[in-house]
Amino acid sequence: MSVEPRPTPIHGPVFAADPQPVYERLRRHGATAPVELGPGVEALLVTDYQAALDLLRDTDTFSKDSRLSRRELPQDSPLLPMLGYRPTALFSDGETHARYRAVITDALALFEPHRLQREVAETAHRLIDGFASVGHADLIAEYCRRLPAFALTTWFGVPPEQREEVVGAITGLIESTEEAGISYGKLLAVVTAMVAERRERPRNDLTSWYVTHPVGLDDDEVIRQITLTLIAGHEPTTNLIGNAMLRLLTDARYAGSLYGGAMTAHQAIDEVLWHEPPMANFSAHYPRYDITFHGREIKAGTLLLVSYAAANSQAAPPAEDGGLRSGESAHLAWAAGPHACPARDPALLIAITAIEQLGSRLSDLELATPAEELVWRPGPFHRALLRLPVRFRPVDPVEG
Repeated sequence: MSVEPRPTPIHGPVFAADPQPVYERLRRHGATAPVELGPGVEALLVTDYQAALDLLRDTDTFSKDSRLSRRELPQDSPLLPMLGYRPTALFSDGETHARYRAVITDALALFEPHRLQREVAETAHRLIDGFASVGHADLIAEYCRRLPAFALTTWFGVPPEQREEVVGAITGLIESTEEAGISYGKLLAVVTAMVAERRERPRNDLTSWYVTHPVGLDDDEVIRQITLTLIAGHEPTTNLIGNAMLRLLTDARYAGSLYGGAMTAHQAIDEVLWHEPPMANFSAHYPRYDITFHGREIKAGTLLLVSYAAANSQAAPPAEDGGLRSGESAHLAWAAGPHACPARDPALLIAITAIEQLGSRLSDLELATPAEELVWRPGPFHRALLRLPVRFRPVDPVEG
């Protein structure tokens, strides 16, 4: 009789600093392995590519509804904002999921690509102007985080004086620290006030679109879909830009090519999505009944997470002759099945545009800290740099 291994922690600074060896050890236990997401919170992590696809596509066997969980999270758990049930597309199945998702996908369809690219480029230049003449910057705090934040909060009509609060709340809840619940509460408070105001006086913004959408969401449903969109739209995009910039600045194959155009940016982003996806471990699922899944007997209601990072690294095609890889369609960074990320195209456009604009303005950008000294933010779900310090020759701001 085999002995079940002790759950492996996938949180804390040690895991954040170098997660790939942990994924390699987990794969020795099969397609799934027991992990610890935080103190006292355990799950099975799917590390096999085919198993991940099977789970993501099988809506008959697996549910997204966390109310089916065998173990209810304590109300003060820092993981609750990411895993606790809410009436959103993320935690719903079937017709309910389709109803919620329709509001989100219809909203995303409002963004005409050329207009979106122009708005993002204009915002990028304003942000770069803020540090261009100084000769150094922390790209995470001053650029990668602020660019998607400005776009999202502008589109949803978040009051300017509350934009920093919204971004800080999103960052805090995804890190799953003791302050996560407080962070989620702050985000809810801002969005609740916005929804109440738009019920009375609709505007030309996405909040009003969610409020007046023909499917007829009630106030709580609107609030929850907006918070989901803000969280899912901001944090992964921030991390995607930051991780791709790090690759461009440190990978010898990209030497001197940061300023070579969209194809190079797209290639770097593609490699990040394969090897260091911004959401590394997520897609919580729960078996509806006792099952045997890829050789493991699993009880109904057991929490399973998909490790996009582990599954991708197992399946990634090799780069031949030191060349650059293409073909993002096969990786799982956008998930798969009915819950696949609906914002793939705008997220890619934002990230590529962000990198293009930075490279076009700062022609000698380089790391100001050795790559091995960079700190990765702890947390079981994301792959994200804490800071990305760079230096460059100071340049004058662009006159508008």
